[in-house]
Amino acid sequence: MTLQIGLLLYPGVTQLDLTGPFEVFHHVPGATVHVVWKTLDVVRADSGLGIVPTTTIDACPPLDVIVVPGGVGQMALPTDEVVMRFLREQGRQAKYVTSVCTGSLLLGAAGLLEGYEAATHWAYMDLLPMFGARPVSKRVVIDRNRITAGGVTAGIDFGLRVIAELAGERIAKRVQLGLEYDPEPPFRCGHPSVADPDVVADLRHQMAALLTERAERFARA
Repeated sequence: MTLQIGLLLYPGVTQLDLTGPFEVFHHVPGATVHVVWKTLDVVRADSGLGIVPTTTIDACPPLDVIVVPGGVGQMALPTDEVVMRFLREQGRQAKYVTSVCTGSLLLGAAGLLEGYEAATHWAYMDLLPMFGARPVSKRVVIDRNRITAGGVTAGIDFGLRVIAELAGERIAKRVQLGLEYDPEPPFRCGHPSVADPDVVADLRHQMAALLTERAERFARA
């Protein structure tokens, strides 16, 4: 039986939020991985990289797994009825409803995280209670059929956890080995809990305006 996995694409997505899990998922035996947007035209990530959808929202089949990545472009989506309807409809019937980074905020805006524990990028954890979600500061959070990941690179860990849920730990381990996913970062600063306080302060200051804008956009949705 084919597994139908769909990743939402949109202008201004953070490409690694999408392409990290995609690279993991397409190695799963029997999986069809869809990259979904309104049209089949090239979509520009927030980095400027062009990504080509594989199917449209209207043509997308019922999904076993729906994945929502983050990115600055998401701030235009809480009031986009086409996207919100797609998330709600797929979320009602999918086996797993999932997100990477701030994609969890879109799940929340669609009413799909109320009463669930969830993760997001560390800078936006305080926004999750807006949607009735309980923020948990972990790389990947599994609460029943909701699987949410922290920021950006957590999407690879997330993808492997999803595979383990879908196809078993042995297949997930084979995929991890095939990708040589054995991270050894050059610096111990990937989370505020371990980074130098001055680096954390600098980045929080840099991101403050974006945090405020996201909060306002989602509050109005």
